[in-house]
Amino acid sequence: MESEFEKTLDTEAAAAALNRKPQTLRKWACLEEGPIRPIRIYGRLHWKISDIQSLLNGSALDSAI
Repeated sequence: MESEFEKTLDTEAAAAALNRKPQTLRKWACLEEGPIRPIRIYGRLHWKISDIQSLLNGSALDSAI
């Protein structure tokens, strides 16, 4: 059984996958204005791999930026 932590990326890895700067993802989290939302694990932002994949497969990334 996978834990929630294993199905996520930290902010730096998620930013690299999305070709964005980590600060952009932090802004999305802080202002709650981005196309995906993070979860917090031990007080740190983590981004669901499934959300990142959906975004890369044609979700609204371009319209949100």
